[in-house]
Amino acid sequence: MRNHNHQASSVRRQRLLVLLTAVSGLLLGACSSIDCPVKNKVRAVYSIRRATTMAADTLKDTLYVRSKRADGSDTLLLNGSSKVLQFSVQVSYNRPEDTLFFNFRNGAYNAVDTVWLKKDDMPHFESVDCNPTYFHRLTAVRSTNHAIDSITINNPTVTYDDSSTQHLYLYLKSHN
Repeated sequence: MRNHNHQASSVRRQRLLVLLTAVSGLLLGACSSIDCPVKNKVRAVYSIRRATTMAADTLKDTLYVRSKRADGSDTLLLNGSSKVLQFSVQVSYNRPEDTLFFNFRNGAYNAVDTVWLKKDDMPHFESVDCNPTYFHRLTAVRSTNHAIDSITINNPTVTYDDSSTQHLYLYLKSHN
């Protein structure tokens, strides 16, 4: 009799566990599914150009890009990119101007240019369930001129759709 009660109690616990699992699954499935963008990093796309011909070109050097933080330290945004036609760099959302350090390296060649990117930040709302996002409108760009000949704004609107938009043209000097 005692073994029968123990088996019945075990069966009741198993049924309760199955019931709780099913109810939990239904409750989780009942939550709203908001389509927050998975790719929500806002990046400016730089297209490499030759200063002499203005034509698209491949980055021959290895490029590292750092950004100056508000506390004076810096952070690495692009780590050793080379042999590309374009690259993207994340844009800050809390400063009116980003200060970027472009370090070009190729064998014994090493040049660092500072780029200042002015922008207006525009809050972008998807849903209360999504992380806050800021889009940007580029207003001005300037740089030092060690490896960089010049930079121009091609498309001033920066969103998280960076797949087909080239925001800035980066004209490089030839040092070969």
